[in-house]
Amino acid sequence: LLEEYYNHPPQIETFIPRKISIPSQGNLNLFGVRGCGKSAIIYDYIQNSNKNILYIDLEDPRLIIHGFDTLLVDEFIDEKQIDELILDHYEDGILEFIPKAKRVIIISRQKQVLDNFEYKQLFTLDYEEFLAFDTNGSDTIAFNHFLKAGTFPSVALHQKSISVMLKQFFQQQFLPNEQSLLLILARYNTQPLTTHQIYSYAKEYFKISKDFIYSTIKRFEQEGIIHFIDNEIKRSGKKMVLYDFAFAKFLSTTHTFASSFDAMVAITLIKGGYSFKSFSIYGYITSLHELIIPSPFESEESIWIKSQKNYSLYKKHNISKITILTVGNSYKFDIDKITFEALPYREWAIIDKESNI
Repeated sequence: LLEEYYNHPPQIETFIPRKISIPSQGNLNLFGVRGCGKSAIIYDYIQNSNKNILYIDLEDPRLIIHGFDTLLVDEFIDEKQIDELILDHYEDGILEFIPKAKRVIIISRQKQVLDNFEYKQLFTLDYEEFLAFDTNGSDTIAFNHFLKAGTFPSVALHQKSISVMLKQFFQQQFLPNEQSLLLILARYNTQPLTTHQIYSYAKEYFKISKDFIYSTIKRFEQEGIIHFIDNEIKRSGKKMVLYDFAFAKFLSTTHTFASSFDAMVAITLIKGGYSFKSFSIYGYITSLHELIIPSPFESEESIWIKSQKNYSLYKKHNISKITILTVGNSYKFDIDKITFEALPYREWAIIDKESNI
């Protein structure tokens, strides 16, 4: 089996570069949520490397029968003078110890605790990366495709079979009990939610244990499948956001465009490294006191009226700037010392936001 791995490394026909690349030296743990494209990055790295590499997929079903003897792997590495060992689909505790090689690359869903390893986290596509996957050439058409396809790289490459790809991803990447839980999470995406509420909703539809709900919610959060966002105004009921807005919409019939747009903005903030909280029903407030309001279609006049009514709330929380994210509208006005600026999401998502983190 090791000979087969060595002589037939994985191949990839279509690869579009991502913002993260594999460094040339040093042990590495590349981690990220399922469906973000970790294996594709590794396949491309292997194809373009002139090093002597042994790639092992720890999800290979043949390993269930053959087992994984780390001592035999060590011997094989010495015999073939392997430069780099790549272990894909690694989980904590899956191996007795890490085989020895000049360099080891470990691919996992969650960050591992490893000595002398560099760590790189990969997310699903941000909007700027999505544009590289889209071949339409028009900003409007590309954005409409983004709204339908979401952020999974495998789905972005298949413009005409989005629902088929999302169904396959759902069925292949998640176990039956996980699928049941995901249907509940998708139904309540972007709503204030506790784990106890999730369990209460889930048991109405499925025969599912409380222990499973609590342990899986914790695991989903650690992996990045869901995010719980603190509320700046209310201290209870964190806002729950699923990691892909199109996936959530595919799994539920309850979503409006506004709720999907809200989720899209929240996930963009997370990928951008922002320190932020939910600002009740109004939007998201960053650590630098910028309020970001998802408002896809609301007019300037309507926003101005609401802003007058909410001005005392904004001042109470020391908000210095308010950004209104829209589908296509752009405008700007001031109320007292607060600047209100509206711009399309597709512009905001690709500008340099480091100064706002």
